[in-house]
Amino acid sequence: MGDFIHIRRDLHQIPELGFQEFKTQQYILDYLATLPSERLQIKTWRTGILVHVHGTAPTKTIGYRADMDGLPIDEQTDVPFRSTHEGRMHACGHDMHMAIALGVLTHVVHHPICDDMLFIFQPAEEGPGGALPMLESDEMKQWMPDMILALHIAPEYPVGTIATKEGLLFANTSELFIDLIGKGGHAAFPHETKDMVVAASSLIMQLQTIVSRNVNPLDSAVITVGKLTSGTVQNVIAERARLEGTIRTLSPEAMEKVKRRIEAIVRGVEVAYDCQAHIDYGSMYYQVYNDETLTNEFMQFVEKETNVRLVRCQEAMTGEDFGYMLARIPGFMFWLGVQSPFGLHHAKLNPNEEAIDVAIQLLTRYVTWKGNHKVKEE
Repeated sequence: MGDFIHIRRDLHQIPELGFQEFKTQQYILDYLATLPSERLQIKTWRTGILVHVHGTAPTKTIGYRADMDGLPIDEQTDVPFRSTHEGRMHACGHDMHMAIALGVLTHVVHHPICDDMLFIFQPAEEGPGGALPMLESDEMKQWMPDMILALHIAPEYPVGTIATKEGLLFANTSELFIDLIGKGGHAAFPHETKDMVVAASSLIMQLQTIVSRNVNPLDSAVITVGKLTSGTVQNVIAERARLEGTIRTLSPEAMEKVKRRIEAIVRGVEVAYDCQAHIDYGSMYYQVYNDETLTNEFMQFVEKETNVRLVRCQEAMTGEDFGYMLARIPGFMFWLGVQSPFGLHHAKLNPNEEAIDVAIQLLTRYVTWKGNHKVKEE
């Protein structure tokens, strides 16, 4: 499996943002060109790739998805294969995801299974969201799988750990951008201005009351304002302010309620501070909801494996646009332990590469069993 560690390191050096994965796409296409082509069909969609592997006696199509994009983060690791793209990093493990997918794909090309498989290399998971438009593309519609699965690396779990659960796994998420526009002026004459630093400060405090006072205590939600930008210099009252944040909920209904409350509070700020406001929800991701039957079947399969340990985990406030695929196609996602002291989206994230071999071995055994299972039953 050393080849796939090498592939991961190559991909790690060329992280690209959503729908800009040109080098990444070409790298994968170049690798696919080295495989026997008799049972392969390849389509591209924007910067993504769909690879159909024909089975020997198909009764269904098993889908496997790997995301491709990196993050706008300056890498702070000291690995010799660190990012060569300034200000870009595979800080969410998508380089691992792609290498594992190529490992499984290579196996089923050389060791055919009965059922067809569709490998989906999806761009723009981190934003603006590639899963939903890819699902709606003509290319994907022609090869829509009957079931689908994916994994996500988990730095908090040791290598050899597989963590998942049936039902809700990841939250509903939405980006949040709020622009406030008032009137700037000299710091000595505040009465002649409309100060957006004061307005933004008040708004942030009011937003933090939504979860505690408008969301059912038995439900869960998070509103985080991670960035506030306002002003130009210390003695000029700010004419503009911009809040950037995220909303996460465990139910679609809670997401809608939170957004309605945000909009009501922002309208109040407009009146109270005599300003204009604009809300943009940016990228919105649907919850990752694992199919109960398929997930339980997978968990039972994992429990019989000797080189991995199954953990029945709790749902997380993590966001993943794979949720859109699971909303239309039965399937599941699971966490893959990679044992790193630094978490997802951290500039020093350095996953343990031994997890690549663990995942490829587990998944090749699983898809071989699943892809031949129905034929054997008949």
